[in-house]
Amino acid sequence: MYIHDDNIKLPDDPETVVWKYLDLSKFVDLLLYKKLFMSRSDKFEDQYEGTFSEPTFEEIRKLSINNPEFLDYYKIHRQQVVISSWHINEYESFAMWQIFTQKSEGLAIQSTLGRLQESLSEEKDYEQHIGEVNYIDYKKEYIPFENAFFPFLFKRKSFQYEREVRIISDMTPYSMKIDNGVKIDIDICKLIEKIYIHPKSENWYKNLVIELVNRLGFNFDIEKSDLESEILI
Repeated sequence: MYIHDDNIKLPDDPETVVWKYLDLSKFVDLLLYKKLFMSRSDKFEDQYEGTFSEPTFEEIRKLSINNPEFLDYYKIHRQQVVISSWHINEYESFAMWQIFTQKSEGLAIQSTLGRLQESLSEEKDYEQHIGEVNYIDYKKEYIPFENAFFPFLFKRKSFQYEREVRIISDMTPYSMKIDNGVKIDIDICKLIEKIYIHPKSENWYKNLVIELVNRLGFNFDIEKSDLESEILI
């Protein structure tokens, strides 16, 4: 279930377009099981994920001098927070295709912020929050820590191209052992507005995706990306 939090930054317009770029196996897994995978926060490639900037860390370190468990909480907490990342952009992103899909066999889910929020109503057991990531200088800028989700809503400025919005869940109350992540129930039809096939893919690949989607009982609008269309002279 999606829980709105006034303290978490998010675009006001529910029609804000969001994207998820993924490979075919992850896409089939999503459709087949109708579950969205959320990765454990400390499993991301960015080692700073869920950590604090230097000014904030200095403050926390001072507070934990007589209370070492205060700092330990934040270290352990990273293992209990799971995240699904989405990209805010009115249009497709060439960079996202390059980074998040392998070779020419990937696809992109186009959705909106409103659809994302509505699709989470399918999950009854775990709470989800949605927030926009802030990009800051970790050597100079401060990350608030009065909200347990704030460390996961800030990243270094070098990741600014991601323009990320995140679905976040804190699994601590559920006493779960999380390996790589968890899967949550999601309304696939509300989630997906359109599917784009990799711009470098061949026609057989597009036909394969269409056939897979149809056999799994869905009827989404599917088209090949036109980022690689022929140049007109």
